[in-house]
Amino acid sequence: MKLKAVLFSFSVFAYTGFTAQNIQNNPGSNHGNRFEQLGTILPTPNIYRTASGAPGQGYWQNKADYDITAYLDEDKRNLKGSETITYYNNSPDDLDYIWLQLDENEQSNIKNAGFAFSSSLPASTTDQQLKVTELPEKDNGYGVNLEKVTDASGNPLKYTVNKTMMRIDLPKVLKKGEKLVFKVDWNYNIPNRIKMGGRGGYENFAEDGNDLYTMAQWYPRMCVYSDFHGWQNHQFTGRGEFALVFGNFKVSMNVPADHIVGGTGECKNYEQVLTSDQMSRYRKAENAAEPVEIVTLDEAKKAEKNHSKQRKTWVFAANDVRDFAWTSSRKFVWDGMRVTIPENNNKVMAMSFYPKEAYGLYRKYSTKAVAHTIKTYSEFTIPYPYPVAQSVEAANGMEYPMICFNFGRTEKDGTYSEGTKNGMIGVVIHEVGHNFFPMIINSDERQWSWMDEGLNTFTEYLTEEKWDNKFPSKRGPAWTITDYMKLPKDQLEPIMSNSENIAQFGPNAYSKPATGLNILRETIMGRELFDKAFKTYAKRWAFKHPEPADFFRTMEDASGEDLDWFWRGWFYGTDPVDIAIDKVTVATPDLNTPPQEAQETKYKVEKPLQNSFEDISKIRNREDKNITFYVDKDKDLQDFYYRYDRGQEKVDNDKEYTVKAEAGLPLDSKDKEKFKNLTGYQIDFVNKGGLVMPIILEFTFEDGSKLYDKSSAQIWRHNEQKVSKTYYFDKKIKSIQLDPMRETADIDTSNNLWSSSGSDGQVSKFQLFKQKQGDGPVRGGSNGKENPMQAGGKKL
Repeated sequence: MKLKAVLFSFSVFAYTGFTAQNIQNNPGSNHGNRFEQLGTILPTPNIYRTASGAPGQGYWQNKADYDITAYLDEDKRNLKGSETITYYNNSPDDLDYIWLQLDENEQSNIKNAGFAFSSSLPASTTDQQLKVTELPEKDNGYGVNLEKVTDASGNPLKYTVNKTMMRIDLPKVLKKGEKLVFKVDWNYNIPNRIKMGGRGGYENFAEDGNDLYTMAQWYPRMCVYSDFHGWQNHQFTGRGEFALVFGNFKVSMNVPADHIVGGTGECKNYEQVLTSDQMSRYRKAENAAEPVEIVTLDEAKKAEKNHSKQRKTWVFAANDVRDFAWTSSRKFVWDGMRVTIPENNNKVMAMSFYPKEAYGLYRKYSTKAVAHTIKTYSEFTIPYPYPVAQSVEAANGMEYPMICFNFGRTEKDGTYSEGTKNGMIGVVIHEVGHNFFPMIINSDERQWSWMDEGLNTFTEYLTEEKWDNKFPSKRGPAWTITDYMKLPKDQLEPIMSNSENIAQFGPNAYSKPATGLNILRETIMGRELFDKAFKTYAKRWAFKHPEPADFFRTMEDASGEDLDWFWRGWFYGTDPVDIAIDKVTVATPDLNTPPQEAQETKYKVEKPLQNSFEDISKIRNREDKNITFYVDKDKDLQDFYYRYDRGQEKVDNDKEYTVKAEAGLPLDSKDKEKFKNLTGYQIDFVNKGGLVMPIILEFTFEDGSKLYDKSSAQIWRHNEQKVSKTYYFDKKIKSIQLDPMRETADIDTSNNLWSSSGSDGQVSKFQLFKQKQGDGPVRGGSNGKENPMQAGGKKL
């Protein structure tokens, strides 16, 4: 939008008034360090992680390959597994033990992490709620049952289970560059995740007597050993997610013969497990531009009625992934289509699995949303590298490499609301998007939830916008975070908080970081700079383990923007944005006042002074015969700083000098005509919330025209509590709106508007003269500061 208005900028001022005005506008007693560098808050760069935010020349990470066989016992709802893990020690350290995660212990009443919550006596309760509070008398039967832990030759390995973690003590040190091969056999009872909660488990459909299994965190998994943390073996409480090692997987799942299985990676034996018709449809889907039903709705309905006692084994393989998850049910409809990623010409199978209860929504939207997501994320991060991307309707939301579990069911008659549809599309985009954060850009979710949830929610917002320009996104736009930012400080933690310790987890880990990135992109950095820096971060840390400092540093390194003030305020603090228009002063020019007489200031340059007290250093230096003192005989070099500050070309000691600053000449008739309609406005702003942001203004003039102006957040760098801006226009302002597009997350917009009709109507005068050509302020002014009477402003 382009609007025309005349905006004048002046540099007419009297030299003698500059210092006092400058000090008044920039008092030095209110600096709250919001613009100080993060400095020692960030870890010191080293050979593993550079000051630029890139991996260093010594960067390393360990690797783990898995060969797993699994047996799903549907009758007993039990999973039995056996795995061979090949662990590569690429670190510079010798390891005498290793750590594995036993996440299913979180479902045990005696093996869980034991992170308790405060509780109180309710006014009323139920018998089921009382059972939750009962002290455990015996094992509830859930959690991992370790059957055998051995080396590659079958020799037992000593191990210790500490809640959700297992330490294996090695018979000999695993040295740098060596690999360890060991085996684990285990089983566990699969929980009802609808009743018990959790990410993995089964959902029972009572009407048809079938289960839908989402097998997640189902095998003992290697912990990350890293340069920045050592072993990441923090307990799994159910909230803080995962830190995992990249590797290659081969997984065989033995399931009832009428089950359909989807999993991380590519299935290697479709021809053995699918019917000929299903295989034919799969071949068709491989080249289809629209979703093709591989397993049809009719086939799924028929399968629900017959519980086969036969078995089939599905074999999957996946390379360069950090985890493996799978799903199994006879209820599944399955469709797929081919999507090509332009950036790397990768031909991906986008697929969806869903029960009949979700058919009306998933058949229309799921696979198309999968395709749209990986294409859009590829534009903003890195090209999607994997061969498949899958969405599974499972009444919840959770993500894994190449497969994710989502919700989105219709009413029984097949109808659905607009809210349900948008929620389903949003969760598919979000969970599929997790393929990038953190499945590829592999951050430590156990410690920093925002690095996967926040970055992913931000990119989800960009993807929703490209899906539908009117998509009702709830997380990302600045105005949507204000209710959270208004909360009392005792209900807030900084984004830079551990996952387990956050009270308002959703806004803190998802919404606030996503909103902050959107503000950076739209308001602070601009799209071009931001997008380049964001892509640089994704490229640098793809298939690696980034930490917060790597992100912060890369965003600055690739953009040339100093953003420490933003990280400090938005990520490390809890202050909200509340900038207010405090006062507007209006003035018109006095065009007929004769110019003031020339202002004169007298200076006397004296000989260099000596300290009145002889300190110990001076005395010892004089006594030191090895020191020869330099005697400056060049008078032009004496008092250098004094002369430079005043712009004097040559100074002699003991001589008096006069500095003369002319105020100007009278305006002629042409000048008076030019400036007769000029009006000056000084707008005073106060920072009531504490968090600094750019000042964005919309001027509406009496003739109906508008003008926009934006000052960067650095306007607050000398005074973080209040600043002023002065403008000169040749037409009258009707109103001034601060943050007109609500793009800074200002929590109180009631103090963002000034209207001429609501002002006291008082208008002062300012003197206006014609500046002499070649004259002007003495070089450097009083402190080398900028002219305080300059007007700012521009069209955006």
